[in-house]
Amino acid sequence: MCTAISFNSVDHYFGRNLDLYYSYNEKIIVTPQKFPFEFRMEGEIKNHYSFIGMATLSDNFPLYYDGVNEAGLGIAALNFPENACYSGFKKGKINLAPFELIPWVLSKFSSVKQAAEELKKLNLVDVDFSSELLNSPLHWLISDKHQSIVVEPLAEGVKIYENPIGVLTNNPPFETQMLLLQNYSSLSAKYPEKSFSPLIKPKPYSLGMGAMGLPGDPSSPSRFVRAAFTKLNSPRCENELASVGQFFHILGSTEQQKGVSATKDGRLEYTLYSCCINTNKGIYYYTTYGNRSITAVNMQKEKLCSECLITFDLQKDERIHLQN
Repeated sequence: MCTAISFNSVDHYFGRNLDLYYSYNEKIIVTPQKFPFEFRMEGEIKNHYSFIGMATLSDNFPLYYDGVNEAGLGIAALNFPENACYSGFKKGKINLAPFELIPWVLSKFSSVKQAAEELKKLNLVDVDFSSELLNSPLHWLISDKHQSIVVEPLAEGVKIYENPIGVLTNNPPFETQMLLLQNYSSLSAKYPEKSFSPLIKPKPYSLGMGAMGLPGDPSSPSRFVRAAFTKLNSPRCENELASVGQFFHILGSTEQQKGVSATKDGRLEYTLYSCCINTNKGIYYYTTYGNRSITAVNMQKEKLCSECLITFDLQKDERIHLQN
């Protein structure tokens, strides 16, 4: 399971937690402007926006989990089991395999508004990358500094939703998540008011009691509420380091530790990595489960007019600053 957010501070920041019980040897991959993308049904794109993100590399094709392009547009794929529904080829539609959506969006569009218009014609086709790498059930959060949308492949077709809170987790579908969010509309980060009854005059015995009832379990509906509450009550920061730090703290509210969430067959799901991407500057900040120190890769420091992918292995070993 996963959590993704869009956050405006001194710049616009986009990122996510990736929660799984295994790793696909993911890397930070920079796709330069002339790397050729051959789409299964939509032909080739040779010249496009450059972008950076987390991906698994297979047959020289980057299978992106998330990313941001040089124009400032971000997209993340999240698990959507039991609900994602892919179809066959449809004439007159933009026919993409699910694993192609991220590079297609980041290659072509500079804004959510521009992408949303074209995505009205999207058809997600049930085509696997290979016999070893089968399709995953997914939905997507797409964001820029102005707005966010959610793309969901449902039985009735691909749905596109405006996302005013800039948060996405997994199940249930986004419309239901927003409906369930109303159950928590009375929560507040402020010092609690005495509104139970004029006959009862309770005295708060702790700070934070205005948010009593905020769910703390690792399920995706609870993480949706918790991420929304934390993000929407987060103050604007005064500089880059404070903004990046705050972003990771917001993601930390939904982080999964080993042992709190197990699959039916007993495998432990946990947060493999968390990322925060400055979409204005193309800087990909990340932490891993084994390395809490923030590592950064700056796309703008690479040769973006080239044809070859640029890869960076993740720093997974803990780095501790010895102060004495």
